[in-house]
Amino acid sequence: MPMKGSTDNASTLDLRGIARHGGIVELEIAIEAPWPDAADWESLAERAVGALAAIAPELANPRLSASLLFSDDAEVHALNREWRGKDKPTNVLSFPMLEREDLLALAPKGPPELLGDIALALETCTREAADKGVSLEHHAVHLVVHGLLHLAGHDHVDSDEEAAAMEALEIKALALMGIADPYGDRDPITGSPTGD
Repeated sequence: MPMKGSTDNASTLDLRGIARHGGIVELEIAIEAPWPDAADWESLAERAVGALAAIAPELANPRLSASLLFSDDAEVHALNREWRGKDKPTNVLSFPMLEREDLLALAPKGPPELLGDIALALETCTREAADKGVSLEHHAVHLVVHGLLHLAGHDHVDSDEEAAAMEALEIKALALMGIADPYGDRDPITGSPTGD
């Protein structure tokens, strides 16, 4: 079932509950800032994990866990300053605990492994969603997907090719949830540029 305000897409999957029962990344979620009560942030985050596991098998490992903090600009600003040396808030921060090679080699049996931590900043996310003309829920889910991909070792800083590959994964995962391409220029199935 697509989320309220989502695209009507035949490839949309009902991903509710998969994160709890499907042997994929277990999320520890904390909501510390006054994120709007109208959305079920935990359910949306779990659906994002389920969508990612459907396209990125390394995230379907039952040993993995991650923490997700729904916070505010002040907290994310402090984290950004302390850990990245950047004295400003940002929309999402990711703190990976595993190298990509270690994640890919992780056997499905064994002790739990922490994939990493993600923090979202309410005010920045709200402002960006308004600027993009999308709901806060869709933008926040996009940033959860984005953050989880960072935890899995994907990046968009070092090369255009890496950025395109990461964006394609984001678009595919969001399409599975019935959420339109946040970049507006990719095919939702292949992630390839649609052209003019």
